[in-house]
Amino acid sequence: MKPLTITALCLSLLLNLPGSAAWADDLMDNDDLAAATDLGELPPPVGQQALINQNGLGNQASIQQNGQSLLGNIVQSGSNQEAWILQQGNDLMALITQQGYGNSASITQAGSSNRAQISQNGSNNNASIDQAGTGLQSAVTQSGNGMSVSVQQYR
Repeated sequence: MKPLTITALCLSLLLNLPGSAAWADDLMDNDDLAAATDLGELPPPVGQQALINQNGLGNQASIQQNGQSLLGNIVQSGSNQEAWILQQGNDLMALITQQGYGNSASITQAGSSNRAQISQNGSNNNASIDQAGTGLQSAVTQSGNGMSVSVQQYR
């Protein structure tokens, strides 16, 4: 046989291997894969997700959640800060970020589809958000020292 014929024969054998066409098809289009096995598609979130990240001394943080599709996140950088999140309901998100010294923040939410966020940068700031109802959104940003704010929404 000529070298060109051997190369053509090898390519023909490789292309006709069982399963090779299906594998190539899966790499290009995952429509035929089951949803649970496709890493590119995640199921909708159910349950609770909570994260507390502390960097500093004397920080206190707590997250309590009851319901479905809940996200609570507290990040503290600095010292002697307090942060609390309490959520009850469905599809709730609460975020607290603190940088500095002696800051205090709390978020309490009940209901569904609510969003709340507190960001503190400085010292001795105090912020609270209390929401009960559906579709409520609040955001508090404190940059400086000795500030206080309270947000209350009920619907």
